[in-house]
Amino acid sequence: MVLAYWFVTALALVGFASASGGSVITENDDVMRLVEVRDLLAGQGWFDLMQYRLGLAGGTLMHWSRLIDLPIAALIRLFSLFAGQARAEELAAFAWPILLVPFLLLPLALAARRAGGTATMHIALGLGALFVFSSIRFAPGSFDHHNVQLALAMWLAAALTDPDRRLASSAGAGFVCALAIAIGAETTPLVAAACIRVAAQWIWHGAAFSKAAQAFGLSLTISITAFFVATVPPHAYAIVTCDNLSLGFYALSALGGTALFLLAKLPGTGKFRIRIVLAGVTGAILLLAARAIAPQCLGDPLGSLDPMLVDLWLRGVSEARSFIAEAVQEPEMIGGFYAVGLFAVFVCLFRAIRREEIEFHLVLLGLIGASWAVSLVQVRGAFFANLLSILPLSLLICDLRRAAAKNPESSRAALGYIGGVLASVPIVWAVAGVAVVHGVSKGFDLNAAARGSLGKEAGECGGLADMAVLNGIDKGVVAAPSNSGPEILRATQHRVLSGPYHRDQQGMLTELYIGLAQPDEANAFLHGAGVTVVAFCASDPQTQMLAKMKPDGLYAGLARNEIPDYLQPVSGEGNGFRFYRVAPPEK
Repeated sequence: MVLAYWFVTALALVGFASASGGSVITENDDVMRLVEVRDLLAGQGWFDLMQYRLGLAGGTLMHWSRLIDLPIAALIRLFSLFAGQARAEELAAFAWPILLVPFLLLPLALAARRAGGTATMHIALGLGALFVFSSIRFAPGSFDHHNVQLALAMWLAAALTDPDRRLASSAGAGFVCALAIAIGAETTPLVAAACIRVAAQWIWHGAAFSKAAQAFGLSLTISITAFFVATVPPHAYAIVTCDNLSLGFYALSALGGTALFLLAKLPGTGKFRIRIVLAGVTGAILLLAARAIAPQCLGDPLGSLDPMLVDLWLRGVSEARSFIAEAVQEPEMIGGFYAVGLFAVFVCLFRAIRREEIEFHLVLLGLIGASWAVSLVQVRGAFFANLLSILPLSLLICDLRRAAAKNPESSRAALGYIGGVLASVPIVWAVAGVAVVHGVSKGFDLNAAARGSLGKEAGECGGLADMAVLNGIDKGVVAAPSNSGPEILRATQHRVLSGPYHRDQQGMLTELYIGLAQPDEANAFLHGAGVTVVAFCASDPQTQMLAKMKPDGLYAGLARNEIPDYLQPVSGEGNGFRFYRVAPPEK
């Protein structure tokens, strides 16, 4: 049954992508992942995550996991057996997200059938298929790791809602938590909510849940240790970073898993009060350990970002927007991002209070609530909240359907059923929001409604003609808007100064200083950074901001076609960029 839903969804995804034409690898993170995979296939070391062609001299150490690079590299290598390199990459870009879909639908079907039977399973699979089709995360070309994280979130929900509390489910939940952390730090709040939930179940149930708690804790400790050794180079074992698996996340996860295992195995914990005290003391110790091992990770992971980058870059990153920023910049997308998750939170609360499938709804309340809370700070959390909401809402829809079937004459029951279905689909809220703000005809543009502002930003340069001109210039260092950096890395052999990644903070700042500086000062910045080519995109939003901020700056002058002597225009028909060679410094 899962395969049938997968097949239909895959056909829809391929058809939708094929109709758009051109390369399906268009988003910055997908392009950058491809560059990283190419380096791996070319012989760059497994533990070497340095992107040598990004940023200032020496490169930029990336924080993405090789655990995602490896299967993508394997797909490209497989397709290259009967296709050229470029074609193999495109085929892999089509295949990768589509191959992930059944790994999301399978745990969804399993959890829904356990909770409400076959009818609930079909409703959940239908909602899941709609979610996948309307989500940018599973569109062909999505090499980024967020689709894997979504699939893992659903496996975690399925394991934690197992009504029989099988040891395999608990051990699987621990493994999934470890894998999620190893792949990306974005899922840390979700993993924390899962760990707290398991600990709470042990506190509540005591001996009846001790074996399951032991299995979860031991699996988490063993798995996170294996992933730490497999992905972190030995010389970095003692280094703490807050955006990927490092000593901080490893130590706290291993300590927490071990503590839970020992607590659940400890004799003399039969009394509820004793378990509360033990769990409270353990939690306090873990908090103290977090402050001692990784105090910098307890706050905003991007808190150390330069204020200039916050203003000129981070606030323009769509998935990093807060609820307030999203409401101001794209009010039409508020419903699509937030309504379904909030609806599911209330449903879980209401049904738990009414003692309907209490643990099922409380577990999901914790997972959905954590994801929805994250979405208030960064909208990317809404994807997890919307996906996890499918489980409690499928059960609700199934009950509303039964009620409508029992009372075929009741318009109230019918409307409740129809309203429940529509309120459970994020794309319905998105279409309605776009229609209200921009008009009905625009509302039925499913591409706009599904993607919102998460697609390619308007005004960016970097088409095929631009890359052809750039490839005709001797290999060097290119100063270009950060959003164009990944595409330049993909299409050329140049090094780029700036890419839209917080690890490239110095490179991004240097490019901003170049654009803001007066021509003579900009020349010094260019030579100091070893820049050989300036790629000027007059329509790029960030470039326009810089020109507006500093009317006497280099970018403002280039927008007026005022070209300083040290910049030599490069001839060639591009489709957005204007390229300038940087004259060598005078001796």
